[in-house]
Amino acid sequence: MDETVAEFIRRTILKIPKTEIMTILKGWDFLSENQLQTVNFQQNKESLIQHLILLCEEKHASFNDVALLDMIYTQVHRHQKVWDVFQMSKEPGEDTDLFDMKQFKSAFKKILQRALKNVMVSFRDTEENAVWIRIAWGTQYTKPKQYKPTYVVYYPQTPYAFASFSSLRSNIPLLGQALTIASKYHQIVQMDLRSRYLDSLKAIVFKQYNQTFEMHNSTTPLQERSLGLDINMDSRIIHENTLEKERVHRITQETFGDYPQPQLEFAQYKLETKFKSDLNGGILAEREEPLRCLIKFSSPHLLEALKSLAPAGIADAPLSPLLTCIPSKRMNYFKIRDK
Repeated sequence: MDETVAEFIRRTILKIPKTEIMTILKGWDFLSENQLQTVNFQQNKESLIQHLILLCEEKHASFNDVALLDMIYTQVHRHQKVWDVFQMSKEPGEDTDLFDMKQFKSAFKKILQRALKNVMVSFRDTEENAVWIRIAWGTQYTKPKQYKPTYVVYYPQTPYAFASFSSLRSNIPLLGQALTIASKYHQIVQMDLRSRYLDSLKAIVFKQYNQTFEMHNSTTPLQERSLGLDINMDSRIIHENTLEKERVHRITQETFGDYPQPQLEFAQYKLETKFKSDLNGGILAEREEPLRCLIKFSSPHLLEALKSLAPAGIADAPLSPLLTCIPSKRMNYFKIRDK
């Protein structure tokens, strides 16, 4: 086995938490059950890795084999990546073609390999009908960079793909070309939507985040769910406050729905405006360039945080549509300009 393959194995296993190594190796399904039984998973990690490298050497592991192990690890820890969303489209009136997974993989790989002499493409199908793609980019003169790959998750027969770039964002046009041609679409755009939470991005673009609404609505009456309006309410609270709480709860529920929100970490707003004044003169009045500023809202769970602002009395209800439209607009990057 090549020394570079052995180093690839070592570095891939090194980043797997020790408690997960056995599970991920079984998912890899490269080493046999008998081989795994010879491994002492309680020994220190470096000794464990050396033993696993010897077992892989017995089976003549290749870069492609180890790339599959890396994909399995990345699937489990996908929240450690930042994911961009891409949307494809067809020409008006163009019919939807039947999807052939084998044909898609072949076309995708050929397009990249024709454009770049050194590129390695690996695929892995998942139970949720998605195909994971790992691309190790090289150039005409350098070998593929195995430690800075691009990961793509594509859901067949949909116009959406999710991609995480370790580096080389300059390859985005080539990646877009491969996706559109292989999936038989006409063009592709990068959406203004990005997050570490791949499952939440999927829920937003496929509008799956409100699937639990009917279940909640049918099993729990509105009166029982009112924020703070339970039978043990302090009788000294005046009637006007009760009505206000009911109003805030109703508006919050109408705005966000009665279901868990998709998890996003931030929303970014770029404002571009020109100074307006009836007064003559002044530096800002004569300025031809617009005024620009950047506002970023951050939270471990931004949409749930926004949902709680009005009920907590921190903000008035309803909140600005610029904050509440994130799931419906399917974006968390906004550019605001004068009309």
